[in-house]
Amino acid sequence: MTWSEMQPLLTQGTIDTLYMVLWATVVSVIGGLPLGVLLVLTDKGGLLQNTAVNKVVGAIVNIGRSLPFIILLIALIPFTTLVVGTFIGPTAMIVPLAIGAIPFFARLVETAVREVDHGLVEAVQSMGGSVPTIIRKVLLPQALPSLVSAVTTTVIVLIGYSAMAGAVGGEGLGSKAITYGYQRFDTNFMLVTVVILIAIVTVVQLIGDGVVRLLARRGRTTS
Repeated sequence: MTWSEMQPLLTQGTIDTLYMVLWATVVSVIGGLPLGVLLVLTDKGGLLQNTAVNKVVGAIVNIGRSLPFIILLIALIPFTTLVVGTFIGPTAMIVPLAIGAIPFFARLVETAVREVDHGLVEAVQSMGGSVPTIIRKVLLPQALPSLVSAVTTTVIVLIGYSAMAGAVGGEGLGSKAITYGYQRFDTNFMLVTVVILIAIVTVVQLIGDGVVRLLARRGRTTS
């Protein structure tokens, strides 16, 4: 296949991949952030200590993380069809991508929030700060650099997931690589697809690292 033939396929594949990853990331952050914070708050010694809730939420997160994505993708076909009306295409793939990434991101959020100095939490509590206030004014701002790293890691994982989604009609670069590279034995097409995926991951990582450094520098200046 010549470059002029590859270009429109790769362009559309890249657009579909970015579309899936972007919206799956948004849904993952919306779903995973409160779950991660809840795991910290309801843990032993937490502000809302509740062993039963913590164990239930923890079990759900662990089950979600333990399932291989390709199996989850197939298992969610009926649910995806119910939500979107089809299980094929980039929009449909957002559903399993997000559901697969939410538990992963939730654990990263939990780890980030646990790193916050407990002394700051106690200081706000002593001034009469409520739990929502502590979350908004202490936990999330203090954990922000780690949370940005968590989002970066999640985006990179979703890029990998989106490539796997191509095996079941998810479009994107994965689908193009399978259809035009693997099935047609076009090594050049496969290599170009791999290079594009590596480039996307590298750019995402550089942006994430840059934001983390900026936040860390700003935090040192403020303190």
